[in-house]
Amino acid sequence: MSAARAIGLILGLAADGALGDPRRRPPVTAFHRVVAATGSRRATGLGIAGAAVAAGVLAERAGRRSPVCQATATAVATWAVVGASGLATQGTELARDLEEGRLEPARDTLSELDPRVTDGLSTIGLSRASVETLAENTSEVVVTPLLWGAVAGVPGLLAARTVGLLRRLLPGHWVIDRLDELVHLLPTRVAAALTVLGAPVVGGSAGGAWRAWRRDTIAHPSPNAGRVEAAFAGALEIRVGGRTEYPQGVVELPVLGVGRNPDAGHVTRAVELSRVVGWLAAGTSVFVALLSGVRRRNP
Repeated sequence: MSAARAIGLILGLAADGALGDPRRRPPVTAFHRVVAATGSRRATGLGIAGAAVAAGVLAERAGRRSPVCQATATAVATWAVVGASGLATQGTELARDLEEGRLEPARDTLSELDPRVTDGLSTIGLSRASVETLAENTSEVVVTPLLWGAVAGVPGLLAARTVGLLRRLLPGHWVIDRLDELVHLLPTRVAAALTVLGAPVVGGSAGGAWRAWRRDTIAHPSPNAGRVEAAFAGALEIRVGGRTEYPQGVVELPVLGVGRNPDAGHVTRAVELSRVVGWLAAGTSVFVALLSGVRRRNP
């Protein structure tokens, strides 16, 4: 059955790439709208996460009757929650708008991806925020659901994405924040490691990515946030981090990476690096799914 799960992950990713921007797919937008509509109240946030797991468990059990059913259920869930195609599309839009000096459209696109306040950000500020956001979202909407899907199937895919959405809908919710940290604890480190491996593919520095990841995230207040951002900054030989404004206030984050301030060209390279990390994450997830099946057959 783990082979069927691996096939489902591949098919779901293929559908994500072939069908383009997930913002225009009814199943994807419906999933986001349900979470947004019901999870925006603190009292129901945990219930939504539990419901997502329950729905995934039912789908997984139904799929155990045949490899075809399990592969299909996994493919549909992967297609519904993994956002690699949309992230690449929005990242390309950001890079193009910044290159052409169109800051307002860039602010609008960035606001769709990140909760920070974008008003007043200059080209440098928007470029920095774009690289940070592309790095963070590569981990959150690509690497994390794929790894949890490889380990736990449909429940892992749905739960991982739902918790990430709830964290953005309910900032400051202690339980949701702790769940989010737990869900992303391993995937963020895997994403940073894959960034190190993938950096040379886009002409980046693997050594710089490794050093920034290991050196700069020590000072970061979160156990997860900043790891992939630091690795991206090191790979692209730029600096990110620093003063960041959110609706709830201004946060002084540590500077990640060394080198020059980013520009539109670095945003384009960050999109390319995000794609490479996504491909490596897909291969890693398929390997994990197959390995887990071998271990279950040979305890």
